[in-house]
Amino acid sequence: MKKLLFIMNVTNQITNFAIPSIVAAQEMGYEFHLAANCSNFKDDASKYHIKIHHIDIDRNPYNFRQNRKAYRQMLSLMNDEKFDAIHCNTPMGGVLGRLCGKKAKVSKIIYTAHGFHFYKGAPILNWLVYYPAELILGRYTDLLITMNKEDYERAKKHFNSCRVEYIPGIGIDVNNVVMDRRKKRKELEIPDQTMVLLTVGEMIKRKNHETALKAVAKLKNRNFIYLICGMGVLEDDLKELAINLGIEKKVRFLGFRNDIREICMASDIFVFPSYQEGLPVAVMEAMSVGLPIVASSIRGNTDLLADGEGGFLHQPEEVGKISESIDKIIADPELRKTMGQRNLDEAKKYNEEIVKERMLELYQSIL
Repeated sequence: MKKLLFIMNVTNQITNFAIPSIVAAQEMGYEFHLAANCSNFKDDASKYHIKIHHIDIDRNPYNFRQNRKAYRQMLSLMNDEKFDAIHCNTPMGGVLGRLCGKKAKVSKIIYTAHGFHFYKGAPILNWLVYYPAELILGRYTDLLITMNKEDYERAKKHFNSCRVEYIPGIGIDVNNVVMDRRKKRKELEIPDQTMVLLTVGEMIKRKNHETALKAVAKLKNRNFIYLICGMGVLEDDLKELAINLGIEKKVRFLGFRNDIREICMASDIFVFPSYQEGLPVAVMEAMSVGLPIVASSIRGNTDLLADGEGGFLHQPEEVGKISESIDKIIADPELRKTMGQRNLDEAKKYNEEIVKERMLELYQSIL
């Protein structure tokens, strides 16, 4: 049986990040292997009929010592298993996977760029480091898959050493779910008439929770609760900021959650002023339940939303404008309904079934 190795940085469970590839590879008769930093893996891989390999990848590209170790582990795995193809994902998974794949003489190498670190408005250091690296690694790539318009157009223009294609994200569940909104709010201890604002994202600088908190603090309408789902190194700093802004009683840090879609359905407005995205799943999930969205006008977000259609877009640090847009949506129930319906319709383009079909199509064309 032929073998395909799917590579990523870190994983603790099997999600839509890998499932379209699992389905496509297995339909083509490939044995599916997944390699990542699985030190906290809690899922049952046997139910997906796949094999898991732990590799000590660190997502920080400057952790040279650990990633040299990961390189040796991955190269050894490829030499032992004799894979027929590899599919690399995430920045370090993409670097190590392609270098090892070239060294091990794997016949087909695929890389999915979930969002290049060089993009319009990116720091100059990103362009100096990551752009040349991608030009070089592109020579070791048979198929480069992109997820947003900016990356696709740049890759088509400049990375002519490999074939470039587009796929609409990693896929989301767009099926209607019957849920008692009032019951979920009661579980979260939120009164029925309270406006619920929601942000989902890791508490790191890139997600820009600081601007969201400052915008929420400026709202004229005070009948709201702001929920933040996620964990990260900035959690304590953000909690302190909420206290300093005088909104600590309005903000709830919910940590890691497995019920994000239900929380979205119990919310009214999604807030997402991130600095950098590929094609954000959090925004797509909010769209799939009909939430209006106030987000940053950056790559990825602009693929999903147009300003005034489905929500409002502003520069990541425009605190005042973000606050004004949230107030505008709060004050206008008809606007919330119109924007929400637009997002419900648009989200269908990112249905997980569409992504599975597209991945199978690309696998069949390259493998």
